[in-house]
Formats: sequence, C-alpha cells, structure tokens
Amino acid sequence: MNILDKIVIDKRKEVNLKKELIPIKAYEQLPYFGMKTRSLSEKLRASQTGIIAEFKRKSPSKSIINDTALVEDVAIGYENAGVCGMSILTDEIYFDGSMDDLMIARENCELPLLRKEFIIDEYQIIEAKAIGADAILLIAAILTKAEIKQFSELAKSLNLDVLLEVHNEDELHKSIMPSLDMLGVNNRNLKTFEVSLDISKQLSALIPNDFVKVSESGISSVDAIKELQPYGYKGFLIGENFMKTDNPGASANQFIKDLKT
Repeated sequence: MNILDKIVIDKRKEVNLKKELIPIKAYEQLPYFGMKTRSLSEKLRASQTGIIAEFKRKSPSKSIINDTALVEDVAIGYENAGVCGMSILTDEIYFDGSMDDLMIARENCELPLLRKEFIIDEYQIIEAKAIGADAILLIAAILTKAEIKQFSELAKSLNLDVLLEVHNEDELHKSIMPSLDMLGVNNRNLKTFEVSLDISKQLSALIPNDFVKVSESGISSVDAIKELQPYGYKGFLIGENFMKTDNPGASANQFIKDLKT
C-alpha cells in the first residue's frame, strides 16, 4: 500500500464522520456559498508567468516544510507578488492543513483559491464552495472515470474551476472531458516520490488545447518554467520552493521578477 492509498482510506473515514455531523444544508447557508467565484483558468490563460503559489506546512515526502508562517501573511504576500492563484492544502492528517486556512486566505486576498484536497465525495465539493474556494483539485489516480465526470460536473454547476491531476498516459486518457478547465501533470511519482519534468513534456502533446495545461511538483527554478513553456504549459504549481523560506511572499515576488527578465 502506497502513501496515496493510506491517505484515501483515512479520508473516507474523515468524510463519513463529517457527513454525520454537518449536513450539506448547513454549508449551503454559509455566506461564501452564494458568492461569485474567480476563475483560476482564465487568470492563467491571460498570464505570462502562470504561477500558482501554494500554502503548505508539511508533506509526507518532506515532513515539516514551514510550521511558523501565517496563512494570512502568505496570502497577502502572494497577492502582492502577482501570482495567478493560491493553492491551499486542507488535509489535516498528512499536510497539517485545514479548511480554516482557506477561509482565512479568502478573508485576506482576492486571488483565485484552489482547494487542494483528496476529493472522494461530492460532499467535499460543497464544502469547498462554502469555505470560499474558487477551484478544486481532482486526482485521477484515486477516482474512476464516472467519479471524475460526476464530481467535475457538480463543481461546474457551482461555478468552481476544476483542475484534474494526472501522473501518466492511462490516467490522462480516462480523464479528458468537457467539464474540466485545467489538466495538471504531476511530475512526482507517487510510489517512489522521484520527480522528473520529463513527465510533463511527454504528456503535453496528448492534452487538447481546450484545457489549460498545468505542471505540478518539482518546479523550483525559473529555468524549469522556461523549459516547460514551449510545451504549452500556462500554469505552474509551486509549493515547497516558496514555503521553505522565511518569507514565502517575498520569495514568490523575486521568482516572478526573475521569470520576467
């Protein structure tokens, strides 16, 4: 059993418990549920840099990355740096995140916010809308084709953008459907945790241009982005590179300045 399998088992337990405690109707009455969303995919299409900056305290592969940064400071810093969007981990067990992190970010910035979560139930999509998310992540490795269709269509009905993440050609082929906005290629092998930009390069030609292409994981330099842009990538999800510094916002600001030169 790999780490993703363990995460999904724990996530099912967590979601089943939440469903018993908090009915969907309670989420639908929260203020953010009725608010207009900001399109991450449109922002990426119009951008020359395409940075989606992440807020992440820890991960199973790297352990603690940054356990002192405040999400409100990071959100303000990222917005001032000129990123296209902010990705926020809401998994508590493995990433030390929470839905509160996303809500605090929503209160402190106008960026499109991506809820980065292991979504295995429609309930989590309702949650995402209710806490102020503008986009959700779906992971092809843990979902069937029918689930991808069901979840992405629900998200679109709530005006949420959908980023579908794949790791290989098989996942990509089962995932392509009109209810997606962005197709993300994760450069990290989930079994070995090895990272290679070659995965993004190899899959780029198989992704129709209808979708915004996003490269995820292992992007720690301006050169990596310049290497991937000719392959049609418009979005670049960067987490650890900013979060491992004392001031993630300042790091993102310098990174984007270097990227523009």
